[in-house]
Amino acid sequence: MCQVLEVSRSGYYAWLKRPKSNRKQLNEELVERIKKVFNQSRQTYGSPRITYALKSQGISCIKNRVARLMKENNISPKTKRKFKATTNSKHNYPVDDNILNRNFNPTSPNQAWVADITYIPTDEGWLYLAAVVDLFNRKVVGWAMDSTMTKELVINALKQAIGRYNPPVGIIHHSDRGTQYASYEYQELLKKHGFISSMSRKVNCYDNACMESFFGTLKTELIYLTRFKTRAEARLAVFDYI
Repeated sequence: MCQVLEVSRSGYYAWLKRPKSNRKQLNEELVERIKKVFNQSRQTYGSPRITYALKSQGISCIKNRVARLMKENNISPKTKRKFKATTNSKHNYPVDDNILNRNFNPTSPNQAWVADITYIPTDEGWLYLAAVVDLFNRKVVGWAMDSTMTKELVINALKQAIGRYNPPVGIIHHSDRGTQYASYEYQELLKKHGFISSMSRKVNCYDNACMESFFGTLKTELIYLTRFKTRAEARLAVFDYI
């Protein structure tokens, strides 16, 4: 090889032993983290979801870089899993303005609650989790789980929060504008207990970023690490986590 490359043997071995560039070392470290998330997902996640998982862990990266490193290291999902939408904004219910307006740092508890739905894969099918979080301390104040994503799911989560904390009148309740939260029954429950309803703008997940962050952490610390055979198994794990 040294003759073909027209370099000395000593020069070739010196090149092999030279320190790795900082960029190369960072790429190698990122590849190891990518592999970890990829294997935790049972080799089903592509670059967008792996990028999201890494960012949830506080790792700075962009999707294009993750995609390139995955391609260079032959990391590709076995099957392509469709993204499961949890927000259906195509309805005729009234929607509220974004009163919260990304004010995610209230000065005391019971000033602003945020709510959302996420999904958990199991071998039996999807398990849906609706949660309500107090923005002051990021505490989960209410939650509910079911095999279907209905208005009853979010109503049960809110009822649990109300029953546990007996909130004062005037709390801002923020959610997306999906059919479950915009339903008459849910809005009547908010009015009955004196909540001020606030909703994210259309197709803008950043308006409810704190719930996105909570679900991201839940998935990184629990969901991505576990294969649930049954919904009951997933329910118990999520209950223990919360």
